[in-house]
Parts: sequence; C-alpha cells; structure tokens
Amino acid sequence: MKQAPRIAILGLHLEANAFAPPTVLEDFECLCIARGAAMTELARAESSTLPLEVTGFYRRMDETGGWTPCPGLVVAAPPGGPIAQAVFLAFLDEMRSRLAAALPVDGVYIGSHGASSATGDEDSDGTMLAMVREVVGPGVPIVVTHDLHCNVSEKLVENCDALIAYRTNPHVDMLARGAEAADAMRELLTGMRTAKAFIRLPLTPPSVTLLTAEGPYADLVRDAEAIMAEDPAILNASVTGGFTFSDLPKCGITVTVTARDGDMGAARRACAKLARRGWAERARHTRRLLSLDEAAELALAAGRGEVAPVIFSDAGDNPGGGGRGSTAYTLRKLHEARAPGVVLGLFVDPALAAEAQGLGEGAHFHAVFNREPSEFSERFESGARVLKTTDGQLVGRRGSMAGRRFDLGPTALLELDDSGMRVVVISLRRQCHEPRTLEMHGIDIAAAKTMVVKSRGHFRAGFDEFFPPDRVFEVDSAGLTSPVLTNFTWRRLPPAWPLNPDAVWTDPGWN
Repeated sequence: MKQAPRIAILGLHLEANAFAPPTVLEDFECLCIARGAAMTELARAESSTLPLEVTGFYRRMDETGGWTPCPGLVVAAPPGGPIAQAVFLAFLDEMRSRLAAALPVDGVYIGSHGASSATGDEDSDGTMLAMVREVVGPGVPIVVTHDLHCNVSEKLVENCDALIAYRTNPHVDMLARGAEAADAMRELLTGMRTAKAFIRLPLTPPSVTLLTAEGPYADLVRDAEAIMAEDPAILNASVTGGFTFSDLPKCGITVTVTARDGDMGAARRACAKLARRGWAERARHTRRLLSLDEAAELALAAGRGEVAPVIFSDAGDNPGGGGRGSTAYTLRKLHEARAPGVVLGLFVDPALAAEAQGLGEGAHFHAVFNREPSEFSERFESGARVLKTTDGQLVGRRGSMAGRRFDLGPTALLELDDSGMRVVVISLRRQCHEPRTLEMHGIDIAAAKTMVVKSRGHFRAGFDEFFPPDRVFEVDSAGLTSPVLTNFTWRRLPPAWPLNPDAVWTDPGWN
C-alpha cells in the first residue's frame, strides 16, 4: 500500500507598513502562534485563530485522500510595522528546525500573507521560501498561498512550485484558496512539474482602487480567472495588487502564472497578456474621497432622514493596514456637527476602555481619548456615558472574519454628550470589518443613520447586508494608511505610477 504523503505546513502572516512601529513578539502572541499538533487541532476545529487558508488546505486534503500533516509553525500578527529582526530570525530558526525534524516530507504548504518584511530583511517572505527550499531540496513540491495585498519577490517565485493568491477584496475566498492549494499539491504529488512566469509592473495604486466587485483590478482578476478556465495548461494565474505602504522595491502589481507540465510558453503568454492590460489601464486606478466637511454634511442629511443611512470608511486610519485606529479627525468632525444617529467603531484606546470598564455600565464621566497623543492621534475630550462593556471575545459571522475567533481586548460602548454619538472603544488594535464587533455591544446597525468604521475595505463584506455600494463612502482623513499617497515620504518605493506619472514599463515581448 502506498504511504500517505507527508505534508509540512508553515506560515507567516504580517502586512508590514513601513510607517508604523515595529511588530514585536507580543503582537503575534495576541493573534496567532500555532505550532506542532496544536496547529492540526486548530485547523480542524469549528472555529479558530488560524488564517483561514490554512484551515481550507487541511479540509481539502482531508476530503481528497489520506495524508499525514507535519505541522511546523504558523504565526500571524495584526498589520503593523516590519517585524523586529530578532523575532523574525527566531521564527525562521524554529521553522527550519521543525521542518528538518519532519523530514522526509513529500510536500510543503506555506500559508503566508506575503507582505511581510523585517527590520533587517526587506524580503522576509523570500528568505523563508529560500530556507524551506534549502531544507527540503529541489524535488519536493512547495505550494504557497498569499493575500492579494502581497509584495511578491523574484526569490519567492523561484523557490516555490506554485503561488496562489486571493481573488477577492474584501477577502472572502481564503478557504477556497487553501483548497486550491491542496488540489495543486495533490497534482504535484503525481509527479507533475510546473513552469512559472512573473512580471512586476511599476504600478502602485492606492488600495481603495483594488476592489474586486468592479473597477480596473476587478477586470484583471476576471481575466485571470477566464484564462484558468479556458486554458488547461494553466494551473493558476494570480494578479496581486501589492501593499504600497511597505515602501519596498518589490512593491507593485504583479502577475504570476503557473503552468502545468513545464509549459513555459503558456505561462509567459498568459502572464504578458494580463500585465499588458494592467499597464494599459493604469489611469483607471483613481478614486474620489469625501472631505471631512462633506462627510459632516452627508451625516447631517442622513440623520434628518433626507438621505438613506450611510457608512463611512475612515480609510486613513485602518488598523487592517497598519493604522493605529486612534485618530480623532472624523470623530471630532461628526461630534461637533451634532449629526444624529452616528455610530463609530472601533476606536483603539486601551486606557479609556479600562477606565470605562472600571466605572461600570451606566456611569457618566469625562472621557479623554488619546490621553497620551502620538502622530495623527490627537487628544479628544467629551462627557460620556458607559452604555456597555465586554471582554472583547467573539467569533465573526460575516465577511473575511466569518467563523474565525478573534479578540478585541476589554471594550466599552460610550455615548458622547451633546451629539449622542456612540463610540465602541477597544483595547487591541483591530479594524472594524465584522458587524458582530458592534452587535455584541447592543448596537442595532440597521437603525444607525451614519456608521463610521476604521477599515479600508474589508468592512464591505461584513456590512453589505446593511449598506449597498452606493451608500459607502471613503473619507479623506489623515493617518498611517491614507489613500492619498502623496501624504507620505517614500524612501524605498521604485518609480511607479501614480506617484511617478512618467514611470516606464518594459514589455518582455512574450507572445
């Protein structure tokens, strides 16, 4: 009887924003560090803190035949600054030792975000892949999944057999992409070998233009899906939007095409076709943001019932991209406008949450937001009443967090004097993209006149049952994730459109 294949599982999840403070060990500890047999238990549990693509890989491998998981180490932290180098090296050493101890293995699955960097390594993902390839050797298949906001390097592509990226933004296809990785692994285990073509475009658009429901990026993703459906030679075609805030030479929209049976011609033709369309349509990557004054006027109109309820993305302060979640620009503007029926979530202020928890529900006090101000996070004060407190533990019900356990830390729902605005204050840095984060505080989202979420785009999949696309607006507010790229001083980003309108791409001439 043929022995069940032994598959090693590793992963590193971090979206690294060069403008944010470094990511340290505690950031991983408060989200996900899974190793050894505990990883397999989490992957097969009803809900867990594991990245969902890892769960999807396990499920599909379980469905398609016998196999032996060889779980190594999967770590994940909220988006933030580059990983402290010592932390990255410690993770890398543990991955290496666990992988070596599992040998021989028949394949390796790596479920990583793809936009990580370390304070001493601009290509931490590529470094990890090179380490894995060195340990397992040239003949062992390595399949990688990435978030579509990844920064793909040549080193990474060279050291894997297939790269499979998300195809939805907001991200709701992580389970599916993990399953696709499992199918690719099964195919590679039969002896099939791949050929890969890779192109990076000098195109670093603001992330608000990288949605997949409609727009230029959506069209590219659909083209890639059509190529996979129509050409049996193509195993996968991944168009990734990149994460510009990493401020690295490897930033930019990339196209990676993996072909079956070493068919480099097919891989290159498909890769070039997608890249040419992406470059030709670069000028479509524009989006108008709502000014704070316009947001206040619209919130007042919604509060008076003159327009339907609206939801605002406080996109400049998105913890899901490395923002602190504590800027008060939008909060102050709507409070001063006295717009009725406004709910804001989630404001990251552990000191304020702790104070409210100590006072208890029903207490009235002088609330000081950002009592120790930092860059962009200015002090804001108001009388407030504590309406609700929680421990912040929940399981998501919609969108990219559906079925996943996560933790907000101690929380408090405050109602501000004069305006009546309700603000959910949390202790851990998380974006507001899951309706249960508000509902657990007793908020009836359907009754709100104006919702403000500190999230760039993932909230669209969580809140779409309340707010259709025509009632979603991104607000031009300052912060570490502002969609206005000219607000930043870039140090390592290559010349790229739109920051460099004269940027040039050299077509490789693949036909």
